[in-house]
Amino acid sequence: MTAPPPAERRRSFTRAELDAFRDAFVPDLLPGAGQRLRLLFVGINPGLWTAATGSHFAHPANRFYPALLQAGILERPISPSAGMTDEDRGYLRARGIGITNIVARASARASDLSAEELREGKDRLAALVRRTTPAVVAVAGITAYRTGWGRPQAVAGRQPEELEGAQLWVVPNPSGLNAHQTIATLAEAYAEPARAAGILPDR
Repeated sequence: MTAPPPAERRRSFTRAELDAFRDAFVPDLLPGAGQRLRLLFVGINPGLWTAATGSHFAHPANRFYPALLQAGILERPISPSAGMTDEDRGYLRARGIGITNIVARASARASDLSAEELREGKDRLAALVRRTTPAVVAVAGITAYRTGWGRPQAVAGRQPEELEGAQLWVVPNPSGLNAHQTIATLAEAYAEPARAAGILPDR
C-alpha cells in the first residue's frame, strides 16, 4: 500500500489518519550543495506523526527540538508538530545538522521493528555516512544501537569504534515514552556530540 503524501500544516490527526502512514518513508534532512554536514542525528525510525507531517521528531510530546534549543545547538525554537517549514529545514542545514533514521519505514512504535531491520539499517546508515561525510554521528536510542550494531553491552556516549570515519555517539531517545529523560538531561547528552562536531564550543 502506498501511504498518502504528508499532511499540510495540521496540528491533529485521527488514529485512522495516522494509521494510513504505516510503512511510509520520510526523506532524510541533509545539507545541500556547498553546506557541510557536521552532526548527523539518527533516530530509530519515523513515528506515524513524523510520517504524517514529513518532519523528523515531529510528535508534540517529542523533546528533540526543545533539548537542542536548551543545549544551544539551536539558537531559535523549532516546533514541527504541524510540519516543519522550509525556513526551519534551511536553518538546520545551515547549522550543519542532518537527520536520518536507522530504519526508514514508519511505525507506531520502535518496538514494531525486527532485529533484522535494525541490522540492515546499520548498513544503510554506513552507506549514507560514506556519502555525506559528517564529522559526528549521534544515534538516539541505546537499545536499538545494541541490537543493530551487535553490541549488547554498549553504554551511551562516545563509542570506541568509528562509523565510516565519523565519531560515533549514542544519545538518549527523545521520545515522550522515554520517561527516564527530561529536556535538561537530553540537552546535556546532545551537547557532547555537538561539541565534538564543532557546533558548540568546547567547555
